[in-house]
Amino acid sequence: MLSDLANPTRFLGFVNRTLPWLTIMTALLLVAGLYLSWTAPDDYQQGATVKIMFIHVPNAWLSMMVWGVMSIAALGTLVWRHPLADVAQKAAAPIGACFTFLALTTGSLWGRPMWGTYWQWDARLTSVLILFLMYLGLIALWRAVEDPSRAARAAAVLTLVGAINIPIIKFSVDWWNTLHQGESVFRMDGPTLDRAFLIPLLTMAAGFTLLFVTLHLAAIRNEILKRRVRTLQIMQAARPAS
Repeated sequence: MLSDLANPTRFLGFVNRTLPWLTIMTALLLVAGLYLSWTAPDDYQQGATVKIMFIHVPNAWLSMMVWGVMSIAALGTLVWRHPLADVAQKAAAPIGACFTFLALTTGSLWGRPMWGTYWQWDARLTSVLILFLMYLGLIALWRAVEDPSRAARAAAVLTLVGAINIPIIKFSVDWWNTLHQGESVFRMDGPTLDRAFLIPLLTMAAGFTLLFVTLHLAAIRNEILKRRVRTLQIMQAARPAS
């Protein structure tokens, strides 16, 4: 299956068949998640502010997950020479930047009433900000280098180097004394969240994850088509005038 999708034409056919169903499933999950989030009870300490969590946490998870996807694509570029690896990496970067920006923004909105400030230079927040800047750096690199193959190699190396930041983000609250709360969902002894909060959170997480898959496939398709147009333009320009 993966070898078949390495062919851009077959991949485009797969995307065209899959995207409508993914869009419907994404919309249904997000609507269900928003409804469950809206009807979830207020927290006895945080009040209605706790509902920011249903947007913040999925975006924070995805900010790291998208970089993980890009790291796998970077290996595909440098090691396996997969023909669509650099396309997948380039297409994921703006989406990951958006998720990271939303995580930072919603975290600040939550922090103001809880911590009394929109921002603190603690380990978790600072490492996520660095992740956002790395996304912007990769996007700038892709735009600055005209040759797609050179840009792909440079972006792949930077992505793999930047992957060091992902475990720092994940374990920063365990390694250092930070304001950010510790893990409350994926724990060895099970989630500490009540089901009234856990179910809406997981539903929103599933919806945002499908949103990423949908947007990523659409962005890869657009990038493939853009490169085909660019190739045709180069061939047209190289053709001798009659």
